[in-house]
Amino acid sequence: MDKISLHGKKFVPYIKYEEIMSFIDQVADKLNEDYGNDSDIPILLCTLNGAMMFTSEIMKRLNFDCELMSVKIRSYSGAHTTGVIQETMGLTGDVKGRRIIIMEDIVDTGTTMAYLTDLLREKEARDVKICTMLFKPSQYKKDLKIDYVGRVVENKFILGFGLDYDDLGRQYKDIYVLDE
Repeated sequence: MDKISLHGKKFVPYIKYEEIMSFIDQVADKLNEDYGNDSDIPILLCTLNGAMMFTSEIMKRLNFDCELMSVKIRSYSGAHTTGVIQETMGLTGDVKGRRIIIMEDIVDTGTTMAYLTDLLREKEARDVKICTMLFKPSQYKKDLKIDYVGRVVENKFILGFGLDYDDLGRQYKDIYVLDE
């Protein structure tokens, strides 16, 4: 893991790939425990683009059938959240009467999760759980339960393993933090 530079900012190593795989194993084990003996097939709802790598790794480890849907929502501009949700691609399927596991790359303020859970309830999803790769509890402003958390992180700007900075940096297998 070396320093990287994007859009004129330097990023330093934060979470190694091996550690990411370890906490993904733990999240998948918990999902298997909760859903593995149930014949009611849940939907994994991947929040694009950030949660694509996390969702893919989780799916490889599941021992139960599931469907995959996507939604594309944006609340960041550069390195900062705008607090305004833009739905750039709606749900890719019908969720009425279904159990949904929202797959998210990172939960910070919770604004996106509140928006999505409200949307899914409006569309009459039967049950909604939130599964996130990373969670920033110091920034969290909502009352929603985060059901599955890969790792708690500090309030720092990070990228890699699906997380981006103005659409760059998602491809790195490790996670990096802004070098302040």
